[in-house]
Amino acid sequence: MIVFQLNCGKGHNFDIWFKDGASADRQLARGLVECPDCGDRKVAKALMAPRISSKSEKSPAASMTVMAKQMREQLVEVRRQIEANCDYVGDKFAEEARKIHYGETDARGIFGEASEEQHKELSEEGIEVARVPWLPRDDA
Repeated sequence: MIVFQLNCGKGHNFDIWFKDGASADRQLARGLVECPDCGDRKVAKALMAPRISSKSEKSPAASMTVMAKQMREQLVEVRRQIEANCDYVGDKFAEEARKIHYGETDARGIFGEASEEQHKELSEEGIEVARVPWLPRDDA
């Protein structure tokens, strides 16, 4: 998984996780990514600076702790964004993804459950899907 910072044609900035860089490029080229703020589909990658460690940074263990905390925060935000902007379709995910892909229903963001076999079949059909690490809620 890789996260890219994106900009829409109306100036909004947001981050999205993709399976890999090639998936990001394909989805952006096909206009499948929309701005969560305004729905604009004219979306492009923003310039991002690589994170390069300096000699003055903390020990590797301390850095890993900080990175783990940041990753957890990002995954919590990913879950929040998905739940706020996509429809939950439960165990009908594979069926609904196919309907969207083949134009049988309106295109929209969905999330739900799919078995490993269903995920593989969707990918083999050319339907772009991604598995997102789903952290449990802290407020339970």
